[in-house]
Amino acid sequence: MKLSAKTTASMILICLLGAIIGGLAWEVVERIAVRLGFPLDLSVGPIGFDLRVISLHFLVNPGTFLGLLGGIILFRVL
Repeated sequence: MKLSAKTTASMILICLLGAIIGGLAWEVVERIAVRLGFPLDLSVGPIGFDLRVISLHFLVNPGTFLGLLGGIILFRVL
């Protein structure tokens, strides 16, 4: 799919979902590695914003960026 004004929202949604799925998958892999005896922690502290009423924080790890890359590739293939 080509990026245009009509497809911008779709690209953002696909990339956001890819980043979330990649981050969760990396977290699962990290926990399995720790259970097997390989200490592995490549997460960066919580990144987000706080408006006193609404607070959103996201832990970033290498899977987040891999998922984001996967989302971009998926968008280009579609």
